[in-house]
Amino acid sequence: MRTPHVIVFQLLCLFLSFPGNAQEQTNERYTYKSGDYNGIGKWYMGREIAHVMGYQGMAWLERPEREAEENVSTLISNMNIKGSDKIADIGAGSGYHVFKMAPLAKHGKIYAVDIQPQMLKAITTNPLYKKYNNITTVLGTEQSVNLPENSIDKILMVDVYHEFNFPYEMAISMKRALKPNGKIFLIEYRGEDPSVPIKKVHKMTEKQAVKEFEAAGFTLEKNISNLPWQHCLVFKPNGK
Repeated sequence: MRTPHVIVFQLLCLFLSFPGNAQEQTNERYTYKSGDYNGIGKWYMGREIAHVMGYQGMAWLERPEREAEENVSTLISNMNIKGSDKIADIGAGSGYHVFKMAPLAKHGKIYAVDIQPQMLKAITTNPLYKKYNNITTVLGTEQSVNLPENSIDKILMVDVYHEFNFPYEMAISMKRALKPNGKIFLIEYRGEDPSVPIKKVHKMTEKQAVKEFEAAGFTLEKNISNLPWQHCLVFKPNGK
């Protein structure tokens, strides 16, 4: 049975996240206030965090038109994957990018990281999972990628960072997991471009992404601007 103070706490959480609540509250890093209907009412460095897409939306990740809309082949080419690379796909979902990277890093390792066990199950039950022997699924948390320190050459995040409930903590966790010369490939729909047919809270501007990653100890190396709708921002860690 839930105790009264637990019930009160749960009601308070619901109150703070309700879109109609205009009262602003802050803590050391995050602000809580009303915002976009598709946001969670939690803000980081001026950006509202979006709701996480649940495993129920998995079919959208595997939609046939995704290659044409996002030019995924070009994205994979941007990563310049080497045969020995150890790559982490953070927010791997159903494994759409995992199964494209695995044959390129045939002597390396692909870590498929997600916080939803249903997503990881979709990867391990995919026939391609048995075809490749270099894919490992990892159950992450809202604040950690759960990867060994200094173990990863490249991290890929495709349209997921803006949904992290704890973006700063996750960025620090990724920094620990990266090797000193490792890189993050941050893929986000361009917030500067109103023609990109994605809801505003699910987009990010380059300026906002740079601000957030600099706060976690990263430097923008380059923005590869060859994708139809998305930024391909390449970050490297400082001081490793």
